[in-house]
Amino acid sequence: MTTAAPSGGFLHIVVGYDGSPPASRALDAAVSLLRGRTGRIDVVWVAHLSTAIMMSPGAIAEMEAGFDEFEPDLRAQAAGQLHDRGLAWEFERRQGIVADELVAVATGIRDAHPGQIVVIVAGSSSHAGHRMVGSVTVSLARHSPVPVVIVP
Repeated sequence: MTTAAPSGGFLHIVVGYDGSPPASRALDAAVSLLRGRTGRIDVVWVAHLSTAIMMSPGAIAEMEAGFDEFEPDLRAQAAGQLHDRGLAWEFERRQGIVADELVAVATGIRDAHPGQIVVIVAGSSSHAGHRMVGSVTVSLARHSPVPVVIVP
C-alpha cells in the first residue's frame, strides 16, 4: 500500500543511518517525503555494542573509541547525501538498541511538538536471516508508536 504523507503541518522525519546502502536509500526516501513540505530530517546513528563486547571493559573502551573516530565520517557521508537539498537536518549519535533509540528520538520529538507529524524512515535489509529472525525494521513495524516507512 502506498500512501502520501499529509501535505499540511510540519513533518519531522527520523532516519536510522549507519552509512549502509539500505540507510542511504532511507535517507533518499526522507528527502522525497519532504519534497514540497515544511519539515526537517533527524539523521540518527545508533552505536550498538553487542552483548559479547559489553562483557569486557577493555573491549567497550576500544569500541567507543572506534565509534568516536567513525562518527565524523558518517556525519560527512550524510551531509554529502543531503548537500544542496535545501533541507533542515541534524545528525545525532545515540547508543543502545537501534529500534529502541529510533523510537525514543521520534517520541521525544512528538511529545515536544504536539500536533506535528513524526515519521520514522528505515531501510530494509534483504538479508534472509533478518526476514526470518527479525531486524530493526521488523521491530519498528511491530512496536513504534509513530508511523514507520520501511524502504526496500
